[in-house]
Amino acid sequence: MKRVQDKIEKFNRDREWGEVSEIKDLLLNMDEEIGELWHIIKWVDAEKQKELLEKYKEEVGNFTGDMEYLILKIAFICGINSEEETLKVIEEYEKRFPIDEIKKFKHGNKLAGGVDHKNGNK
Repeated sequence: MKRVQDKIEKFNRDREWGEVSEIKDLLLNMDEEIGELWHIIKWVDAEKQKELLEKYKEEVGNFTGDMEYLILKIAFICGINSEEETLKVIEEYEKRFPIDEIKKFKHGNKLAGGVDHKNGNK
């Protein structure tokens, strides 16, 4: 992940891109990318979503690449080590969503019977 973030940073610095002022535009770009994927799977059930995601696998792959690029660009602009932060989030999720409890409920949505101990919720 660090290698990719470094490459993104170099790519942007070579073009004199990567100013804090770009973050709002990057967030808008992320919203646009999410909308493109949403249009592929909207209003269909899980089985049909699987079928469409497979059918449009190239577009889905492009979406994930675009989103990772945008997130890692925001990270370098803000001086964030994305690898460290991602590992911290995984550690937090491991505490918030204990394996035994999650497997019992099949999800982590407290409102639907799952587990989320964040902010004192049980």
